[in-house]
Amino acid sequence: MNRFEGPGAREAKIRYLDGDFQVISPGTFVRCAVTGEAIAIEDLKYWSVARQEAYVDARVSLEREMAMNPQLRRR
Repeated sequence: MNRFEGPGAREAKIRYLDGDFQVISPGTFVRCAVTGEAIAIEDLKYWSVARQEAYVDARVSLEREMAMNPQLRRR
């Protein structure tokens, strides 16, 4: 059993803000919008305010941004 399983583990609902986030519904983790991987709230560092999505790491965040904004590849 990992730390996201068991009786105390549930997915949080978060509102992502610029440089911060607000917990709407308490939980121990959120899911990465791209990989589906569980991210512990205390480890949450990457998200999109515009899309209200969390990302597991910077690489996944950049990949998602490039996929959603193909014009960025030409810069």
